[in-house]
Amino acid sequence: MTIRRNNLFYKLVRGIGYSCFGMIYRIQVEGRENIPPKGPGIFLPKHQFWTDIPIVGLAAWRPVSYIAKQELFVYPGIRHILLALGGIPLDRLNPVKTLDSFRHMERILQDGQFMVIFPEGTYYPHSMGRGKHRLIERILRFQEKKGWLEAQPIPFIPMGIRYSEKKVRTEIRVKIGRPVFADEKSDAQEFTQAIVQEIAQLSGLT
Repeated sequence: MTIRRNNLFYKLVRGIGYSCFGMIYRIQVEGRENIPPKGPGIFLPKHQFWTDIPIVGLAAWRPVSYIAKQELFVYPGIRHILLALGGIPLDRLNPVKTLDSFRHMERILQDGQFMVIFPEGTYYPHSMGRGKHRLIERILRFQEKKGWLEAQPIPFIPMGIRYSEKKVRTEIRVKIGRPVFADEKSDAQEFTQAIVQEIAQLSGLT
């Protein structure tokens, strides 16, 4: 499976999404200044509803690629759309089947791009999931192998998303936290839990 984001299609869909979501929701974004202007990075947002996925793309001023479950890529038409928007399929039950996806993730980071990982792994409306560390562990090993820990460590950026019901339009408050960096002593599980706690605070769930 060829994985490549179509930047022109991405910008077109983002523009349409901005207009459509703006009619349904009131989106407020704080902390865009915490997004590095260049280099790779990873957004780690709260995951409550399917709308979180486009909301992250609208809140981030840099184009992003999404780690998504393999099941979403089953149907040909949907698969091509998701891949064009930067979707990266991941088989959670059998990661060996998605080695190409892992390699593509590494290429994204090497090319100085951003990607999105929902650390909870699934929806947790109005509560916070524990957080899954395996994928983050793989990324930590990758940056150690590349020798980036001292020169250019990858910024992990927590993102809170909070929905507030209103009479007219639901308000969505997105808070982008300060980048978190790992070092050679970082344990992936502890590092993930620290990020999850920060996401909970940004989402008003503590």
